Amino acid sequence: MFSVLGIDTSNYTTSAALWRAGAMFQNKIPLPVKKGELGLRQSDAVFHHVVQLPQVLSRLPIVGAELAAIGVSDRPRSAEGSYMPCFLTGLGTAQAIAQAGGTSLYRFSHQQGHIAAALYSANRLDLFRQRFLAFHVSGGTTEAVLVTPEENQVFRTEIAARSLDLKGGQAVDRVGAMLGLSFPAGKELEALARQSNHMEPVHAAMRGADCSLSGIENRCRAMLDRGTPREEVAAFCLSSLLAALEGMTEALLERFGTLPLVFAGGVMSDGILREAIEEKYGAFFAQPEYSCDNAAGAAVLAAWKGGLLQ
Repeated sequence: MFSVLGIDTSNYTTSAALWRAGAMFQNKIPLPVKKGELGLRQSDAVFHHVVQLPQVLSRLPIVGAELAAIGVSDRPRSAEGSYMPCFLTGLGTAQAIAQAGGTSLYRFSHQQGHIAAALYSANRLDLFRQRFLAFHVSGGTTEAVLVTPEENQVFRTEIAARSLDLKGGQAVDRVGAMLGLSFPAGKELEALARQSNHMEPVHAAMRGADCSLSGIENRCRAMLDRGTPREEVAAFCLSSLLAALEGMTEALLERFGTLPLVFAGGVMSDGILREAIEEKYGAFFAQPEYSCDNAAGAAVLAAWKGGLLQ
């Protein structure tokens, strides 16, 4: 029985996945971030991946598996000059395994992996054969891309809209830090926001289809300084982010016409955002276990390239 291995070493998580006969086995370990800090230097991220990747791989049912292909994320985005040292850890390991076993190796971007994992978990891999709009909202990226089928890379992405400053995950984590929440702050911020009765509409700062998120941090700080309850600050943060995503979506649908909408990335595991966007646009979302950084998307893309999923 053929299997496909996926590896992803992002700036947040060491992850590996094994796809076999329609079942996905995942294992991941978040990179350790010291209390009070909002991320890692690349040198520290590389070190932790070197330590954690063997542990992650050892917990998958790889022993005795007949690997048909390996997929690995080797860069953040499918764009010239896109580079981040942390991905070299996963790439080197994938190359070594592929060479030792004579296995086909396919390289994809981290963003492509996010999109593929979302489609896999939503049971919509058929979208690989048509154009659609995909949002990737995380600590390092807040972009909407136009996705088009492409033989070599399964699909290609073209940036259609983005945040002009702060990223969605940065806004969530910075406001979370103000509120004394753990990093990453997404789950705790959502739980806190659900305690509020003040999820009021917020006007987004837009420039065409692009958004600006830097004002969220400043407004939340001002709210705290004047004694606004913590749950209302959390709700305002998510309402502001939702307004920006809806503004981007409306502008893109006006530009490109009606296309399927896909939302991926760690921020989009937030239930408040998901519920609102699903209801309004009928968009497809990654399931929570496929939202945050993971190797499942790389495995899915490699399986598709190898003709095992088509």
